[in-house]
Amino acid sequence: MTDPSMVRFYEENGYVLVKGLLTKAESRAYRDECHAVLARLRPADPTWGSARELAGGPTELRHCHDAQFYSAAFARLMVDPRFTDVAAALMGSENVQLHHTKIFVKPAEKGSPFPMHQDAAHFPHTRHTVGAAIFHFDDAPEDKGCVRVVPGSHRNGPLPHIEEGGWHLPLSEWPLDAAVPVPAEAGDVLFFTYLTVHGSGINRADEARTTLLIQFRDPEDRPAGDVHRSRGQGMMLRGFDPTDGDARGLRP
Repeated sequence: MTDPSMVRFYEENGYVLVKGLLTKAESRAYRDECHAVLARLRPADPTWGSARELAGGPTELRHCHDAQFYSAAFARLMVDPRFTDVAAALMGSENVQLHHTKIFVKPAEKGSPFPMHQDAAHFPHTRHTVGAAIFHFDDAPEDKGCVRVVPGSHRNGPLPHIEEGGWHLPLSEWPLDAAVPVPAEAGDVLFFTYLTVHGSGINRADEARTTLLIQFRDPEDRPAGDVHRSRGQGMMLRGFDPTDGDARGLRP
């Protein structure tokens, strides 16, 4: 059962770090799986242009969309009750639906930062139930570019973003260094709402930072536009889809 204080903290601050959701051994296995998947794929660097401006020099990022289509390990993790039960409690819904997944690896010494932004700018929804879970498969202290958040920023609703060089908030108004760092250990999972302003710093350490992102929503929360479609989007991770009958024309 999810601790009620965890839910209250999430509702007030827009994020919560769940310690030790995975064991250290599980984290090492998932870390190895992430790097094995990326080794099989053609290298691609999704670093935003504004991120390099923020870094003041060249940086790198490795990533993979829809991780569950490349390894069954991630398909199993997506429906693990340790994850889905927390997601359901934080959303206040018994039903948890997939939006998308991504592997992110920040290489050692020059892993790309992310300027401050809201995920809502990339895939707005009508009821704003969308949440994110970042699984840490190795330690993420500040020098490895851990996630930074602005507590309570979710209460401001959707904010205007800058499209040039990425899709982020104005750098001068939302400096990365002013945000609260959320260092994590292998096995920890950071949950936050898609309205929470967040970003992450440069990985300056001598080890890569390896994470898996799972974005989820209440199935009754509909997209506000036809954007950011992903393979497997709409898969139920917990419970059922109450809108399924309507979609198929099975209800009067």
